[in-house]
Amino acid sequence: MENSTQFTSFILAGYSDSGHLKYLYFILVTVLYVSILFANTVLIVVICMERSLHEPMYLFLCSLFVNELYGSTALFPALMIHLVTDVHAVSPVYCYLQMFCIYTYGSIEFSNLAVMSYDRYLAICHPLQYNVIMTPNRVCILVCIIWLYSFVKFIITLSLTIRLKLCGNVIDKVICDNYLVVKLACSTSDTTVNNVYGLYGVVLSVTVPLITIFFSYIKILTICLKSSIKTRQKAFSTCTPHMASLLNFSFSCFLNLLQSRFDRPMRNVPTVLHTMLSVYFVMCQPLLNPIVYGVRVAKIRQACKNILPVGLYPKT
Repeated sequence: MENSTQFTSFILAGYSDSGHLKYLYFILVTVLYVSILFANTVLIVVICMERSLHEPMYLFLCSLFVNELYGSTALFPALMIHLVTDVHAVSPVYCYLQMFCIYTYGSIEFSNLAVMSYDRYLAICHPLQYNVIMTPNRVCILVCIIWLYSFVKFIITLSLTIRLKLCGNVIDKVICDNYLVVKLACSTSDTTVNNVYGLYGVVLSVTVPLITIFFSYIKILTICLKSSIKTRQKAFSTCTPHMASLLNFSFSCFLNLLQSRFDRPMRNVPTVLHTMLSVYFVMCQPLLNPIVYGVRVAKIRQACKNILPVGLYPKT
């Protein structure tokens, strides 16, 4: 077994010297972050202010938009700093904090999308019982469970990672990654519990939401095939934004998993593209959701036009 060392920092080796282009990247990332902050904040305010949007579907959307702010803030400020500096070292405390925020963001996002799919299933397949089942209290309880469950689950993950004795401090990514930190452990026998609990976490965070989503959409599809064209169109327009968000997030999580677990196939990818793919799930999802839901959902679109100053909301 190698001798462990008490490291005072982690080195994020995913960054490369991009010369003067780093200022262009900094500007692009800054514009993207400001756009994410603006778009998600506007929609949160609109949903809170507009009484007609105080329905389960829009309350779940509000939780989703809050999560986009939470996840993007865990990434962008640090990314912007590292793009224009030559030193890419972060303290262990900051590294673990960033891991906590980004991992809980991913868990909350997936769980929220799963609950939203079940909400659409109830609204389309059981419209008469919908208001009885999806009461405001139950919606609040579901949102609280989504957030608290994700926090508690990763607190345990983080505590298992912190206890490890490390024989390295170089993380081959632009963000702190729990799997890559665990790989730095001096002994593989020390990581057995981490691996078992990590598998358990994946099953609960991915498999359970996927089962909920598949069940909901199979039921919705079954009902739509038996319904009129008008009902099908209404169901399609309701579910399209959710499907777009779900597919984008699933694809981005797959890319992140591919980079973390299977780094060899990604070695020939250009550095800039490699960096973008590694943070795609925290970078593009928070921008896509406000665009998809703000433009596609009629009630949100109308509420934005009513509340926002003239000319601030784009014409469709």
